[in-house]
Amino acid sequence: MKSPKSMTGLENLGRVRLSKSFFMRDFLHSEIGSFYRIPNIPDDPDLAIKAGEQLATQLLEPLQDAFGPVRIRGAYRCAKLNAFGNKNDLNCAHNRRAGSRHVWDRLDKNGHYGAMACIVIPWFADRYAKGEDWRSLAWWIHDHLPYGSLYFHPKMSAFNIGWHEKPQRRIDSYIKPRGCLTKPGMANHAGNHEEWYRTLLAR
Repeated sequence: MKSPKSMTGLENLGRVRLSKSFFMRDFLHSEIGSFYRIPNIPDDPDLAIKAGEQLATQLLEPLQDAFGPVRIRGAYRCAKLNAFGNKNDLNCAHNRRAGSRHVWDRLDKNGHYGAMACIVIPWFADRYAKGEDWRSLAWWIHDHLPYGSLYFHPKMSAFNIGWHEKPQRRIDSYIKPRGCLTKPGMANHAGNHEEWYRTLLAR
């Protein structure tokens, strides 16, 4: 598929179904793009679709099956939009780091592909507002899903979740306790962490 050059072309891209519940259109909205009038259109739709399919099928669908609706806060960013966000301090990594993350249609420095989205699970956000520890969901994901990386944020316990063909399997957070929860080589990385999420499953 060529990069869309018309509204019809963009409509057709948006209709591409990535999984049982998610379409490409779900991942194209960007507040940066809307406010600064920068079209958020992939340069390489085929690679973006390929990466997005993995994110949606391997991670988002299982999360939705387990915990209810998943809401997308931000996901795909084209390289032009991401570079603008980085230059203007709008919480976008440099394009060198964003490839295979939010810039789905660019490979990372090692030639690997991936996709990332920032999501909220409303059911868990309500629990978090009442005092649920963010680590309960983080460890459930760690034990059950083939994620590449996770990064949790204080507002609504939104988190970046990435699929990657060479996953880091690393979890970080801006929520206390801040920093790295786990990564390969840490003593807590292997094994079962059910003690963290046993009550979470009693929905």
